[in-house]
This record gives sequence, C-alpha cells and structure tokens, in this order.
Amino acid sequence: MKFTIEKNLIVENLANVVKAISSKNIIPILNGIKLELNDEGLYLTASDSELTIRSFIPTADINSVDVKGSIIIQSKFILDIIRKLPSNIVNFELMDGLKIRISSDNSKYDLNCLDPKEYPSMKLEESDTPIIIKGDIFKSIINQTSFAISTQELRPLLTGLNFKIVGDIFECIATDSYRLAKKTISLDVPSDQDINIVIPGKNIIELDKIIVDDENVEMHVFSNKVLFKYKNLIFQSNLLSGTYPNTSNLIPTDFSIIVNTKLSDFFSAIDRAALLTQGKDKNIVKMKIKDSEMIINSYASEIGKVEEKLSIETSNDANIDISFSAKYMLDALKTIKDEDILILLNGEIKPIIIKSVTDESLIQLILPIKTY
Repeated sequence: MKFTIEKNLIVENLANVVKAISSKNIIPILNGIKLELNDEGLYLTASDSELTIRSFIPTADINSVDVKGSIIIQSKFILDIIRKLPSNIVNFELMDGLKIRISSDNSKYDLNCLDPKEYPSMKLEESDTPIIIKGDIFKSIINQTSFAISTQELRPLLTGLNFKIVGDIFECIATDSYRLAKKTISLDVPSDQDINIVIPGKNIIELDKIIVDDENVEMHVFSNKVLFKYKNLIFQSNLLSGTYPNTSNLIPTDFSIIVNTKLSDFFSAIDRAALLTQGKDKNIVKMKIKDSEMIINSYASEIGKVEEKLSIETSNDANIDISFSAKYMLDALKTIKDEDILILLNGEIKPIIIKSVTDESLIQLILPIKTY
C-alpha cells in the first residue's frame, strides 16, 4: 500500500470512523482502523462489534495511488499524528510486513500495525426499501429527544431511542421514566412495513455528530440491526432487544390548566432560580400559578431563597403549586425553537407537558417532584 492524500480529507474520514472504537474493547484487533485501498478508492472501517462505521474516499479524491493493499492501523494515536503534521499533503507507505510510514515534509512516523487478515468480516447489507429522511430533519429529531435517554443500565431499553414508523408517520421517543421527549414527522415516502426499533443511545448520538447538512440519510432496518447511509459513510448499529414500553398513555390529551408564555422569559426565570439549587440531587424549583401570574422560586437552607415573577395568559381560575427538576425543564426547553409555548397541567402530581403554540410535532413531558 502506497498513496498520497490531502490531510483534511483523511482526518475528516478518520474522525468519523474512530467513533465506532470503544475503550472497552476486549478484542485487540478492534482497537484498530482498517485501511483498504483498491481500484475504487480507500475504505476506512472501525468497529466495536456492536457499532460499525465505514467511510469511503474515491480514487478521484486521492492525490496519487502507487500500490494497493490493506492494513490495520492502531487507532490510539493515528488521528492526532495526522492532524499535527506540518503539511497539507500526507504520504502513506506500507513498509516491511506490518509497519506503515506516515510522512509529510520533514516529519515521519513508522507505526506498528496489525494483520488485516485477522480483522473480523463486517456484513454491511442494505434493504431494498430504505426509509429516506433529510439529514437536517433527522439531526433535529435526535437533538430534540436524545437528551431524555436513560443512563441507567437497570432498564436497558430506556438507554435507547425508540423509532416507530407506520405508513408515513415517524415517531421518535426517549424516556428515562422521569421525563419523556416525543417528536413526530411525516415522511415524504410512506414505509411499506411497520417499524418499531430501539437504537442504543450512545450510537445514535455518534451518528448525530457525523450529520452536518440536509443531504439524505437512508435507514435500512433489519431484525437485529439498523444501517444508515449518509454521503460516503455507512453506519451500522445493533438494536436493543425487547419491546419499548408503550408511552402513548402517559401523555394526557385534556388539561385543566393551559398556560401561554414566552420561552425566553420562562427559561431565564428557571435558570436564575436554579442557581441556588445547583449541586443538589434533584435541583428542585417550585412553580406557583394563580390567575395571570406565575411565581418561580427555590430555596436552599444554607444560602437563601429566590423568587421570579412572570406575567402569563392562563385558562380560567388557574391555581396550582407544582415542583420539578430545573435541569429537566431547562433540557426540555432548549429543544423548542418557537418563542410562544404552552405549559399544560392537570394537578400537582400529574405530568407537566411543554410544547410550542404552533408546532404540534414536539412534546416534552416532565414528571413533577413531591415536596413536603
């Protein structure tokens, strides 16, 4: 193997595939990135056996190709090495057996490599009828829901993102049992099969980092895995086994109190009130609504108390005291793009629903916290 390539191009592709390498790998060969240069171009592959990412650079984009071949480069230093090379052109040359020379101007690195014959075979198959979504829309779906994924392994399914597709309706749901985020969009082309899958949260968040524009994302769904195609990249993840909890009955449809307020005012009031409760487990603030006034307050015995007042529009005879996690509320509010929002309530112990006045596609649910 011997070729020359622009530094920015190889760094971009390496940075994408290295996301598949886990620090918990127990198989040494999977700590490396496979480089395979053939007539078509350069394939870069990385995997931790649960997530596989393959990137492709066509021959036309490579400055020169002298010798084809393949090698496994140990990933620990490769990205930093290439990033810090002084020139914009990088040379790769396979030396004696399992050693590669990476050079640029007056810098030269000779790195020990691994045998590509030992790399496990990665089956990256595609379906005949993929789901196709614009990249920017897909990215917003992940951003508006993934924050609510659970980090607790006690309920493995809740550590994933639930994708449901029926016809042209695509629902994405995340919950950690204390809050829930649900985003619904309409697909341009209906699916010919009903889909209900759970993708590991850590994997889908890595995919979100790779998507940068509105170019189409293809989603190929199988019984135990899902494959995404985006530009020159293939991203394949295992699925979490089991059936995601039915969350449809958790979201009320009727509300006794409807509050209309400005996102920026509500966010800022909670943000300021939360200053006194930082460092506490639940970061609790209290919200009192009476007629057309809202009071947000918090109290810390060792510091003091804070009170914020907001003018709001409410339904008739609104009167409620309710407590919640300021962090959870702020996380939810950050996903809403519109300035006019609705806060929908049914009582002190019933879920709080937050959504935009004009956008019905996104629903944020937060459970209140009992205080005594």
